[in-house]
Amino acid sequence: MKIKTVNRSYEEVAALPSWEHKKPKKPSKLLAGIARLALKGELKEVCFSCEKVDLERAGDGPWMILMNHCSFTDLAIVFEVLKDRPFSIVCTSDALVGKEGFMRSLGCIPTCKFVSSMSLISDMDHAMNVNGASVLMYPEAGYSLDGTGTTIPEGLGVLFKKLKRPVVMITSYGAFSRDPLYNNLQKRTVKVSGRMKCLFTPEELAGATIRQINQVMDETFTFDYFKWQQENQVEIKEAFRADGLNRILYKCPHCGTEGKTEGKGIYLTCKACGATYELDTMGRLKGVNIEPKFVHVPDWFAWEREELREEIKRGTYQLDVPCDIAILKDAKALYMVGTGRLKHDKNGFMLDGCEGKLHYEQSPGASYSVNADYYWYEIGDIVSIGTNDCLYYCFPKGCDIVAKTRIAAEELYKLTKQKKADKTERS
Repeated sequence: MKIKTVNRSYEEVAALPSWEHKKPKKPSKLLAGIARLALKGELKEVCFSCEKVDLERAGDGPWMILMNHCSFTDLAIVFEVLKDRPFSIVCTSDALVGKEGFMRSLGCIPTCKFVSSMSLISDMDHAMNVNGASVLMYPEAGYSLDGTGTTIPEGLGVLFKKLKRPVVMITSYGAFSRDPLYNNLQKRTVKVSGRMKCLFTPEELAGATIRQINQVMDETFTFDYFKWQQENQVEIKEAFRADGLNRILYKCPHCGTEGKTEGKGIYLTCKACGATYELDTMGRLKGVNIEPKFVHVPDWFAWEREELREEIKRGTYQLDVPCDIAILKDAKALYMVGTGRLKHDKNGFMLDGCEGKLHYEQSPGASYSVNADYYWYEIGDIVSIGTNDCLYYCFPKGCDIVAKTRIAAEELYKLTKQKKADKTERS
């Protein structure tokens, strides 16, 4: 899938009016049917099936529907399992570029990833209570990088209590194994299934505390798809299965060098020290010329988080990379405005570019994570920051910094939040 891009000067784009907020439309049954037919081939390829659990407790709806986010296959699953009911999807704003009319007629509710939005709750309420549609959202916002659950917002319990609607969860199995984000959109031969389950009725929400609801959410979004692959004996025989694995396993555990790992074919190799791993057909790491430090991909990724957390504590974490810059300000196009440098440290993000005309800063407490993606719309890896009025998409040049930047943003947010809590406790 691609996105419409236009080359413009920074001054021209800065002068454009920002997004016009619009209430969600009632979903078109005709367009939903067309979308389902268009995506049907995807599900046929993966022999899709879905188990339904306790859905009678959810009643007729509208429902608040949640889903984990693994790959583009998720969208095909949604249109299949919800074919008998109208629904709106909370989607990223860039999904509307070049096709706003179609997406809004589907009932889509656009929002900016990892940017606070005061209108989102009212839009969801409007979709349910005025349009009579269920609302689907991906609480993780971004795809899973390593096949495990990603950070979800803390306000879900408050949201559910406010909306007072049944909460239904759709969980996919196999979607990550078939099309992991790091693997350059190369699809593997893997069967995909789903499970729909009612998590809360309105009465149960009313009787539960926000902490109890959030605890259920944390448990629901705790998973490990590499482990799932191994437990279910799902063999992935494709010869490209390790392509791009360096995007998540960017630091060598043998020599400590960052940015020198290369995932190609079935191997991951550190170009600094030569340590080579094989990603076998069951998703396990095997040492080729070394004794392996890790056999489980998520364990390696978790170790990188621990290492980065220590960097932050020592005050040595710093990102400073050249990048191409694009701006999203409306649904007409993604505007390519020039080049610059993206910096990130304990003070947050700083973006400078376009021959000194662009300067943007974002504090570490602005969001619990950051929009970081691989091969975004087939353009390149990105880190996106900004506000509801203007989003900046940074395409780093010649370096694997996406995973580390996302981890760093999450850890800096936690640190900022803890400092505020300590300050409040002392006062």
